[in-house]
Amino acid sequence: AQSHDDGKDYKEPPPAPLFEPSELTSWSFYRAGIAEFVATFLFLYITILTVMGVNKSDSKCKTVGIQGIAWSFGGMIFALVYCTAGISGGHIYPAVTFG
Repeated sequence: AQSHDDGKDYKEPPPAPLFEPSELTSWSFYRAGIAEFVATFLFLYITILTVMGVNKSDSKCKTVGIQGIAWSFGGMIFALVYCTAGISGGHIYPAVTFG
């Protein structure tokens, strides 16, 4: 067998497996999933209700308006990332956490 040197001064690590069965017995795996789904649900619930409240109102002056919608989106992202960063990485997107 020939030794093929690409001019690298390091050795490539072996590829990581796509799926580890031992993850399914880990509580942190399920805790991350629960945190991501709850955060995603809360984000969508609050922001959609804010938009619905603005659209349902007769007068735009009586509601939070466009700026309030922006504040609800930004505030929810801030709060949910802060709350879930230590548990699941704070992605607020389950596909990213498990992908």
